[in-house]
Formats: sequence, structure tokens, C-alpha cells
Amino acid sequence: MHWQQLISAKRYGMEGVPTGHSENRSEFQRDFDRLIFSAPFRRLQNKTQVFPLPGSVFVHNRLTHSLEVSCVGRSLAGDSAAILLGRHPELRDTFFPEIAAIVQAACLAHDLGNPPFGHSGERAISTYFSEGRGRELESRLTAEEWTDFIRFEGNANAFRLLTHQFDGRRRGGFAMTYSTLAAIVKYPFSSSLSGEKGKFGFFVTEADTFRTIADELHIECISGSPLHYVRHPLVYLVEAADDICYEVMDIEDAHKLKILTTSETIDLLMAYFDETRSRHLHSTLRMVSDVNEQVAYLRSSVIGLLVRECTEVFVDHEADILAGRFSGSLIEHVSPRVREAYRRSSERSVSDIYRSRDVLDVELAGFRVIKTLLELMVDAVQTPDSAYSRLLINRVSSQYHIHAESLYGRVQAVLDYISGMTDVFALDLYRKINGHSLPAV
Repeated sequence: MHWQQLISAKRYGMEGVPTGHSENRSEFQRDFDRLIFSAPFRRLQNKTQVFPLPGSVFVHNRLTHSLEVSCVGRSLAGDSAAILLGRHPELRDTFFPEIAAIVQAACLAHDLGNPPFGHSGERAISTYFSEGRGRELESRLTAEEWTDFIRFEGNANAFRLLTHQFDGRRRGGFAMTYSTLAAIVKYPFSSSLSGEKGKFGFFVTEADTFRTIADELHIECISGSPLHYVRHPLVYLVEAADDICYEVMDIEDAHKLKILTTSETIDLLMAYFDETRSRHLHSTLRMVSDVNEQVAYLRSSVIGLLVRECTEVFVDHEADILAGRFSGSLIEHVSPRVREAYRRSSERSVSDIYRSRDVLDVELAGFRVIKTLLELMVDAVQTPDSAYSRLLINRVSSQYHIHAESLYGRVQAVLDYISGMTDVFALDLYRKINGHSLPAV
């Protein structure tokens, strides 16, 4: 693959349409702005990241997480571009110097497809089909369609949200640039090729869309498979920004919620640094009396270190990345000390944070809410003429193809509707459907 072909300002759904823009913004900055002002992005403020939505202590939600990832992604791509432009001066007259704007926009969009209640929302949807009442649909769907449902993926749903023609009046969803769209597809293959991990990048409905983008950008296929591609190189930077933010910020949030003590938190963050840097950081911490500010200072120092290390990995392995030979994430190739510190943080997150009572309570509630909404809505689209089904269907926005001809299309419309909900909206609808609350009069 070649950078000159991989970075394109062509917009999906607006091919051949003149822009006529007079503002001093690049097409990739325009991608970022479209996302910031979009309703799906605003709804992220009311979607769980890991911990329950804030009470007396503010922790990250999907929106604050996405904003932070976009900042880190911009730094990673900007630093990488500066080094690679020195190595390849011929790229200065191409779109390559814009990769910081591309990665920043892709980072902003990477969680748009996640359903309410964090990652438990994804599991609730997939297990409804694999273990719940949704199992009865298997015989009525193709193997590929069924796999889309039992392995429901927020990543694939984000790509769908950005590219799909929901309302029938506009082509290409958000009409994003090809390169920004390619940079969010972490798993560039269909659900039928997802293997044991169950991760994939696009549903059946968006397979042709991704193929069009891949062909335009000359992204290579793997083993000649028409739906299995290597990653666009900028995916590695988007992934690294996400890896850095969720791991480090979850540790800080756990400290604020007193899941981790100050001593435990400082030990986890100090482990990233060598002895000389650790002594300097300790002397600086003695000048700060507030423990939350101490942790915030260490957190920023760790993020800066990880940005430098991941940038170095990206530029050092540029040839392998462009050839589709690079394996794993950038984080997996950082220096041994930093990699070990990251592993320790990850293990502590799993044992003490992701299995904490508050997080498990959100998952339990999310499973019940989403399971109930799915059961009712999927039943409704199969029997649309019954009185109760009509009530439920009439509640769905007209932008969703709830009356699609195929069963797959109707169920996919239900998933579009439910995955687009905020935590609060889903919980409120659940209560109303169960008669636990009524609209205010």
C-alpha cells in the first residue's frame, strides 16, 4: 500500500459532487466538525463508558472518552507525520500532512455505534440471539445475517451509522471522507470471518460500502478473500489512542471512586518510568498537596510516555504496516518496561475495576433493559398488524427502516433504534413499557 493512495479526500456518497466550500478548512477538519455537531455524538454524553453515569463523583462517559481519544490520536498522528515527512519529503504535496486531522476525526467517531450500558450492551444484544428468544430467527436468516446478530459489534455499528442510508433521502450517511471511514474499521472483515474473538468491521448491509472504500484506497485483501482486508495504517494510531485513554483514565476514575487507594494508583502509574524519571516525578508530587492532582499529573505523564513509545513503534514499522505484515497493536510493541506496566494496569483493571459491584450492577441492569426491549421490538416487526405491535412500531423514528421487506432488514432497524439510545432513554422506555412510569401530565 502507498500513502499517496491511502489518503483521499473523496467523500462517500458525494462522489463527483462539487463541494464549493470557501472556508479555510480541509475536508478532514470538516469530518471532525460534522461529528462534533451531530446528534449521535451528543448522545454519547449519556452513555456509560465503564462506571455508572455520574453521581457525586464525575467519571468518564462515552463522550468525554471520545474527546480524550481524539486529542491523543491527534498527537500520535501529528508526531508520526513530522517524522515520516522527513523520511519521505515527496509526501509534502499530498494529503499525507493531514493525517492528524484524519485520526482525530476517526477517534471521535470510534464509539458512535456502541449501544447503551457500555460493553454489556453489546453482549446483551448478541446473547439475545445466541441464547435468548432470538434463537428462533436463525432458520429464517442466511448464515452471514445470523452471524451479524450473534456477534453484534459496536465497531461495525459505527461504520454502519456513518455510511448507511437510514432515511432514504440521503446517500452515504454522514458523507465522510474515505480515509476517515477506513481509519475507524479496526477489524476489516465481515462477521463470518471474525473467528473466536467475534470482532468484525462491517455488517452484511455495509460489505459493498467497505469494498468500495478499500478499492478506492488500494487497501489490500488477505489471501484473495473479497471481504477480508489488511488494516488501513491509520487504524493503528486510532487503536493506540483508544488503548492509551481507556487504560490510563480507568485507573484515574477508579481512584476517584476509591476502588483503588492513592498509594496503589501511584504505584501502577510510576511503574511506567525508569528510576531516574521516577525520582523526578516523586519530587514533583511532593510539591502538590491534593492527591487527585497528583494522580492527574502522573496520568498526563504516562499518556505522554505512551504517545512517544507508540509513535516510535509506528514509524519504525512503517514498511511492515504498509505491506500488511505488522501483527498486533502498537501497545504490544512498546519497550519491555512500558509493556509490563501496561499489562499490570490491565490486570488490575480486570480484577478490581471491571468486576467491581457498581460496574456489575450496570451490566445486570443493561442486560435486563436491552433484553426486554429487543424481545418486544423484534416480536413487533414480525407481527406488525397486532394492536400492541403497532403501538411499539409507531414509537420508532421514521428514519429507521422498521418496515423493510426482509426480516433481516427489520431486525437490523430494531438494532439501529436500540443501539442509538442513551442509557437514560433506554431505561425510561423500559419503565414505561412495563408500566412502572407514565409520561408527566
